[in-house]
Amino acid sequence: MPRLLNFHMKKIKEGSAEIYVPSQKKISKKLPVFYNPIMKLNRDMTILLLRQFPAMNLCDPLAGTGIRAIRFAKELKYKSIVANDISEKAVALIKKNIKHNKVKFKVYNKDANLMLLELKGFDFIDLDVFGSSNFMLDSSIKRISRNGILAVTNTDTAALTGTYPKVCVRKYWALPKKDYMMHETGLRILIRKIQLIGMQYEKALIPIFSYYKDHYLRIFFQCIKGKKDCDKIAKQHGMFNDAAPLWLGSLWDKKLVNKMYGQLLKTMENKSPLKNTIDNNLIILKSIKNEKIINKNNQSGNELQKLLKIIKEESKVNVVGFYDIHTIVKNEKIKSIMKKEELIKKIRKKGFKTANTHFLGTGIRSDIPYDKLIKILKE
Repeated sequence: MPRLLNFHMKKIKEGSAEIYVPSQKKISKKLPVFYNPIMKLNRDMTILLLRQFPAMNLCDPLAGTGIRAIRFAKELKYKSIVANDISEKAVALIKKNIKHNKVKFKVYNKDANLMLLELKGFDFIDLDVFGSSNFMLDSSIKRISRNGILAVTNTDTAALTGTYPKVCVRKYWALPKKDYMMHETGLRILIRKIQLIGMQYEKALIPIFSYYKDHYLRIFFQCIKGKKDCDKIAKQHGMFNDAAPLWLGSLWDKKLVNKMYGQLLKTMENKSPLKNTIDNNLIILKSIKNEKIINKNNQSGNELQKLLKIIKEESKVNVVGFYDIHTIVKNEKIKSIMKKEELIKKIRKKGFKTANTHFLGTGIRSDIPYDKLIKILKE
């Protein structure tokens, strides 16, 4: 093992874990073992979501330094954990980090697809992929259990958001559109592609939590076994905004989102063990009408709370797509523009649902018709 760990390392803290990672500053595939600190929020969100479910058999088939699996072991109730990486150096580092954190779980040094196919099913499989997740979909879907959760990260956003439409057609079987809604469109294209793989095995993959952040797309699917459920999914594939085919159903389970947000606030307020996964330096000032987070030293916890709060409100507006106020103002040649908060209040007064969208800072998700929105903007 020592000969495999022949690179400079440093210790870092993330959540309840303290691990060794390569000391190089530049994040790239050339790292001896891959670790991306930017994905901390991704891991925080995953742990928060998993805490809403009973103990599971968890699998991280592309484990890298082992940070995700180690955090699972330290911060979740679980039945079993399996970590895997094809790199011998990665496996050596995972074992070093397991020992350092005084946790225990199985570690494999295999091709991720072979590892999944050789083992029995899992209740949770996390595909934290650098690039496209395509190469892992078939084996992961085969091994996800009934009612299990498949989590997929995809950083191949250039294809999905319309920069390379031919690549999107070839890899994701759909035509994208590059405009202000491109990230939501790309997310819905990716959802449909993954659902089609599931339908081959009579597994209906229902999105329960999805988001776009830091140039990656993230989706959590719940696996429902059955032909009829697959047929229901197929009926929700279609065209939107000249992009097609894509998923036209909901991106979130509203009840789940509310539970996650409620526990996030409660966790930070009570300073429970999960607090470390959010931040060590958060002060919560909470009242019935107002929630405020003051973050002294680190933006991660504040960032997670802000993102989840927007998604919580956004999930209440069950429509596909959103309006970009800046684009509308430009196209309609509206000279003055009201604050977005004021616009949202006026839309709600007219009896329509509306909320900010996490996909775009200048966007709002609403069921108000376009012509009525223009009238409000021109008031």
